[in-house]
Amino acid sequence: MGSFSIWHWLIVLLIVVMVFGTKKLKNMGGDLGGAVKGFKDGMKDGGASADDKPPASQVANAPAGADKTTIDVEAKQKS
Repeated sequence: MGSFSIWHWLIVLLIVVMVFGTKKLKNMGGDLGGAVKGFKDGMKDGGASADDKPPASQVANAPAGADKTTIDVEAKQKS
């Protein structure tokens, strides 16, 4: 009673094919494969872009006030 035999799995497969049909199962399998492939490509591309650093020539030639994203403020204490 612990595990299913091959006959249990064949009966389950037969019922799934009868309910969904082979065409729908083929489409779902193709969609699942495409999603997995897209996920793997995204993981590969995402890992490479996170490690990229700008070339030293771009950093050395940057003008002094080029970084407009830094905001310099003074914090005031609440009294």
